[in-house]
Amino acid sequence: MKTSARLLCTASLAIATLVAVPDRADACTRVVYIGDGPDNVITGRTLDWKTDIPSNLYVFPQGIKRVSHDSTACMTWTSRYGCVVNVGYDLGATEGMNQNGLVVNLLYLPGTSYDLPPGTPDKRLPMSSSLWCQYVLDNFGSTAEAVQALSADQFKIVAPAMPGGSATTVHMAISDRTGNSAIIEYLDGKLSIHQGKQYQVLTNAPPYDQQLAVAEYWKTVGGLNMLPGTNRSQDRFSRASFYINCIPKDTSHEMAIAGVFGVIFNCSVPVGISVPDQPEISSTRWRSVADQKKLIYYYGITLNPSIMWIDLNEFDLSPGAPIMKLDIINQKKPYIGNVIRDMKKSTGYTPMFHPSQGDAFK
Repeated sequence: MKTSARLLCTASLAIATLVAVPDRADACTRVVYIGDGPDNVITGRTLDWKTDIPSNLYVFPQGIKRVSHDSTACMTWTSRYGCVVNVGYDLGATEGMNQNGLVVNLLYLPGTSYDLPPGTPDKRLPMSSSLWCQYVLDNFGSTAEAVQALSADQFKIVAPAMPGGSATTVHMAISDRTGNSAIIEYLDGKLSIHQGKQYQVLTNAPPYDQQLAVAEYWKTVGGLNMLPGTNRSQDRFSRASFYINCIPKDTSHEMAIAGVFGVIFNCSVPVGISVPDQPEISSTRWRSVADQKKLIYYYGITLNPSIMWIDLNEFDLSPGAPIMKLDIINQKKPYIGNVIRDMKKSTGYTPMFHPSQGDAFK
């Protein structure tokens, strides 16, 4: 009884913190399935937002040179891994998977603060929020490798407001083909990292340590007895945590893929959902499932009931190979199934360094 009371108290504090967060349109869910077989890991997510986020898909080869910002002092790198990347507004990477099976997802987190407290010296180099995800996909083959580099805290996220005016306040989820995950957050300018296979689920508010407290409370209740059913962040976290572990660990890979799709559909928000005093509850705009064993990225937009996919094994990812783009924003037909024949050579996207770059999408 004492343990349950402590969990209830902790969970209540976390929920109270969530309610105190200023209203924003934030809702996404990310889950990681870990099966018994070798590399049998699958990551799925929903992207929920108050307005549509026009997105294109790119396949980048190795050897792409990038800069973290357009300021004089910034980070530079040349990509070690080829990857498939989802690019919102054609301005910034929101998620992707590289050829080593590393998956990165960005989810909205109200209350994020990239700046150190006033008066604190900050020698970190600028990193555009539009390239943070790309940086990890380009450079690291495992979660542990990414965490080791990110822990050095070499850069500061520079985050201009998104088209439409919402702040680009996000946290990052990383998962690799072993099932190792990491949750990366900036709270009061300081880096917070949770790493381990137990961190299979991420939603939005509150910060991750408080999400874990809420989930721990519902674990004591038992998902077969009762689960919270609303679209709020902490309720989706609890449902996703229960359902992702209902999928048998020894099932076939195909059944596991189907199971992950089932979980993210369960956590999706139907079109038309709108709560006037709770704008953080928003419709699901798109869903993705990354098969980290077979290196297939599945993607579906809500307005098109079919699923499309990109198989990284079918692309030339060696240095010097062309960048390939699937133009979904200006698509003339619904994309269905394997879309390799619909992809065209491209020069890539232009990262968003300044708010004015998003004017065309306002």
